[in-house]
Amino acid sequence: MDFKTNIRHGAAIKQIVTLELIDAAGGATPLETELGYNPRDPFAVSATFNTIAGDVRWTFGRDLLIGGLYEPTGDGDVHVWPCMDSEGEPVVIIELCSPDGEALVQARTDEITTFVERMTAAVAPGAETDYMD
Repeated sequence: MDFKTNIRHGAAIKQIVTLELIDAAGGATPLETELGYNPRDPFAVSATFNTIAGDVRWTFGRDLLIGGLYEPTGDGDVHVWPCMDSEGEPVVIIELCSPDGEALVQARTDEITTFVERMTAAVAPGAETDYMD
């Protein structure tokens, strides 16, 4: 079985990261989050936030996460862009909007880069349709 076939039939990628939930005053609350990518749904990435109320899962286009490392991306419910935190460290900002409210989280750029590199090693950008049933 070749690598591509093996990926197609499983091999989901998961990575635990600590995001910071940014409040209206600019304060940051740590939020354990699992980033996930499954080649069976090759255009999507998920973020499962571990909250006091239970797990909250968002699924959005992987291209937003890839592009958001370098420039502002998104025009709907999810926006991603590079930034610097209050200590001058590079972060990636993810803004999530729904009828129930909005959330602004930031992640260390190196953690998001590691996840994106793993994801794009599994399925290269532009090759997503090769992994669809």
